Amino acid sequence: VQLQASGGGLVQAGGSLRLSCAASEVSFSINYMGWYRQPPGSPRELVARITSGGTPNYADSVKGRFTISRDGTKNTVSLQMNSLQPEDTAVYYCNGRHFMSMSNTWSDFWGRGTQVTVSS
Repeated sequence: VQLQASGGGLVQAGGSLRLSCAASEVSFSINYMGWYRQPPGSPRELVARITSGGTPNYADSVKGRFTISRDGTKNTVSLQMNSLQPEDTAVYYCNGRHFMSMSNTWSDFWGRGTQVTVSS
């Protein structure tokens, strides 16, 4: 499974950005797709994720500001980020998580990070 992310960049506080991610080389609908971020000097943290059925889950810090959406049949996921704040500055990573029945384990797939910088 390959994940290709796009979007990100530099924006002023209060602005908006949209991240997109598409999975390739996959023949199944990935159980969860979402976004993690890693601020400078901090561990990677979950931002939002969504099931193949369209149920979203958000970190408390982004609720009401970020919206995740997904086209389950195409394994694509987007993250609309509004009212961005300097504390949202981080490298954002697309993630896919799927239960592999053959091994009875969860597998994580990662895209390359994309930088989001919010200036004050």
